[in-house]
Amino acid sequence: MKKALALRHVSFEDLGQLEPLLKKRGFDVSYFEVGVDSFSTMSPLDADLVVVLGGPIAVYDMDAYPYLRAEIAWLRARLLDDLPTLGICLGAQLMAAALHARVYPGKSGKEIGWGTLQPGEHAGDIPYIEELIGNDTHVLHWHGDTFDLPAGAKHLASTDRYRNQAFSWGRNCLALQFHPEFDVRMVEQWLIGHAHEIAHTEEVSLAGLRSGAVQYGRSFQNASHAFWNGWLASIGTPAIAKRKTAEQVG
Repeated sequence: MKKALALRHVSFEDLGQLEPLLKKRGFDVSYFEVGVDSFSTMSPLDADLVVVLGGPIAVYDMDAYPYLRAEIAWLRARLLDDLPTLGICLGAQLMAAALHARVYPGKSGKEIGWGTLQPGEHAGDIPYIEELIGNDTHVLHWHGDTFDLPAGAKHLASTDRYRNQAFSWGRNCLALQFHPEFDVRMVEQWLIGHAHEIAHTEEVSLAGLRSGAVQYGRSFQNASHAFWNGWLASIGTPAIAKRKTAEQVG
């Protein structure tokens, strides 16, 4: 079976609606618990797909969370081989850092809640990203940090508040600042997990986040499914090819 490995930073930010789509496509899905498991125990080149999930810590907080250094180095080795890699929110920021781009606190405040995306300069190069762009689709944003676009990356999406919302790098690597993996049915888990941040962020409320999930949830999930199916169909599986080659040589 194809192997999908998810790097998880906090338990409730999991693969969400992406997990059943991966299983349907024949992926064996497993989780690596960042901060608990050790990156030294596995090669960054083995999994057919790696998904780097979100979390409430910052890439630049390496002194407080030293395992972030190991995670970035591990990701860099994978990205340089252009192996299928997806980063979501914190995961996108970690990918940017692994590609030597700057990650830093956003000057426009936290972007939390439901909002639309605008196409980036290279959105037309990646047809499936169009499923998430436009006034008819609201996606979930939940971040306070942002990043510079890595050298050689393609800019795919932006918002009025933050320009760099999505980029691709190479043929198989994709970074998304927003949360298309979010399963609307699990909204209360997120509200509990982020309770402190919600209570201390102006213009963000439990009522607003709940009503957004009701108002935009169905169209969001339909658009996300179309997006994920397009992306999963587009990526290569070089890890499988390498294993088959090794078996033939052996």
